[in-house]
Amino acid sequence: MKIRDIRATTVTVPLQAPLRHANGCHWGRFVRTIVEVEADNGLIGLGEMGGGGESAEAAFRAMKAYLVGHDPARVEEMRFLIANPTASLYNNRTQILATLEFACLDLIGQEWGVPVSEILGGRVRDEVTFASYCFFRYPNPKDGTGEVRTVEQVVEYARATKAQHGFTTHKMKAGVFHPKHELELYRALAASLPGDSFRFDCNGVWSTEQAIAFSHGIEDLNNDYLEDPVYGMNGMRRTRQMTRVPLATNTVVVNFEQLAANVLDPAVDVILLDTTFWGGIRPCVKAAGVCETFQLGVAVHSSGELGIQLASMLHMGAVVPNLSFAADAHYHHLTDDIIEGGLMPYRNGAIPVPTGPGLGVRLNRDKLAEYSELYKRLGGYPYDRDPARPEWTPLLPNDRWADPNSQDCGVIPY
Repeated sequence: MKIRDIRATTVTVPLQAPLRHANGCHWGRFVRTIVEVEADNGLIGLGEMGGGGESAEAAFRAMKAYLVGHDPARVEEMRFLIANPTASLYNNRTQILATLEFACLDLIGQEWGVPVSEILGGRVRDEVTFASYCFFRYPNPKDGTGEVRTVEQVVEYARATKAQHGFTTHKMKAGVFHPKHELELYRALAASLPGDSFRFDCNGVWSTEQAIAFSHGIEDLNNDYLEDPVYGMNGMRRTRQMTRVPLATNTVVVNFEQLAANVLDPAVDVILLDTTFWGGIRPCVKAAGVCETFQLGVAVHSSGELGIQLASMLHMGAVVPNLSFAADAHYHHLTDDIIEGGLMPYRNGAIPVPTGPGLGVRLNRDKLAEYSELYKRLGGYPYDRDPARPEWTPLLPNDRWADPNSQDCGVIPY
């Protein structure tokens, strides 16, 4: 079996509402590139990566949205404006490798007539449990629904997703408002769902001192972990020395060199493995084995996946015996998918691992065409820009917090 052709199609799939985060916003949709690797036997393997497949010329044209009108003397601010280190995790060739690995494993599984999980050593679980993903959200630009900003809205959203999908673990994605305000919101969330477990992620935008103060304020809660309270290994290490809440990361341990450094001088307790950031499913399984050896916790990171990448996460989660925590997924924020059968359903907070050959998912070509056309109409969006704060640039550590009382949501093409 030889590769005969590689085709890429960029799509954009709507979300229930725009998702706010520490570096900006998902503007009411995810942009993903779907890759088809065709073999000489007629089989087609599927891959998926975040963002579009623009050329260098298009990449520089995209910088106009950031830099037209910007003072060229403000070079330091420009560094954060276009190369924020956490946002830049989404812009490297490792993801291209991961996408092609998904597709090749899909081809092998189809050729052999077995699921990818069997190629990787065989599953130890038939379903993967997920956490809810509680974002602050701007209202849907089409109908005004779905806003999550206030304490009441945070609690209402978490309860509704638990009722709909069966989640018993809840992740609060934050770093948008001042940490003192977000501490109040997080504690209210935990109080509203007694018996469940919780985790908090601010995408590394706090100072070490803020991270330590916040961690002390949540030590009495049923925390899974505090994820990326600061950016950088030494800041994480300093925070870890001052708190009893486990620390997790998907930003400062994303390759084997960093994993080795963390083993030798621990800064992080839980490693969130991402099948794209690590370059594929197989590196994640290998990293999980290292974590098992040194008794580090393992969880699964979400990077805005559609069904193809979700399948990669499910097969990885199926074969990792030391998956210590519920996995993350943006998936329940989507309104649709590009795979046959539409969105995979949750069952008691979990999604079954596909049992068909390969990844076990196939393209719905009508949906692929529909959302390819939507991408051509709307184009991309700047992940690290906030539509309601066009002059804002996130710093590390940040000191430019959004106003929790503001109802302005900017203008979002939809």
